[in-house]
Amino acid sequence: MALISPISDWHLSLARQVIHTGGVIAYPTEAVWGLGCNPWDRQAVERILELKQRPVEKGVILVAASVDQIRFLLDPLPPELQREAARHWPGPVTCLLPDVREQVPAWVRGQHRSIAVRVSAHPGVRALCEAAGMPLVSTSCNPAGRPPARQPWHVRRYFGDQLDLILPGRLGGNRNPSRIIDIVTGQQLR
Repeated sequence: MALISPISDWHLSLARQVIHTGGVIAYPTEAVWGLGCNPWDRQAVERILELKQRPVEKGVILVAASVDQIRFLLDPLPPELQREAARHWPGPVTCLLPDVREQVPAWVRGQHRSIAVRVSAHPGVRALCEAAGMPLVSTSCNPAGRPPARQPWHVRRYFGDQLDLILPGRLGGNRNPSRIIDIVTGQQLR
């Protein structure tokens, strides 16, 4: 069954092409506009970090359309940790998963031994990840220290023509960015 998305098939096809050729996009998420790219493309991730003026050591979040897209990160974990992560998804919760096999590059993970992952319930984000065929980098669309973009004009004000694509669409109904929970300790970090 295909997801119903407010993003047209043409825009999704264009986004897929941009992502697969190393581009950086802006797109609406559950609460704020996000910046995204192929997490395995080091230059694309570094470009996002440069735009945001964010140090690589902090790491970035991966967002996925489904648990299946991040199954490679869950399978090495004990069943109880897999269940703990899965109970938060799909939804606006980012889980810190131990990257026990170091499957995610350091430029995504940062200085951490875990990876921040969210399986989104936002139809546009899910359609975007499905179109790309992979989880994507998802970080708020703003320079460090500035409020996250909540309108397309905020995106343009912050980054002008430095982005390869700004997808149309609407934010979800959340007022705050996703909560972040460490599934090993149960601690809520945001």
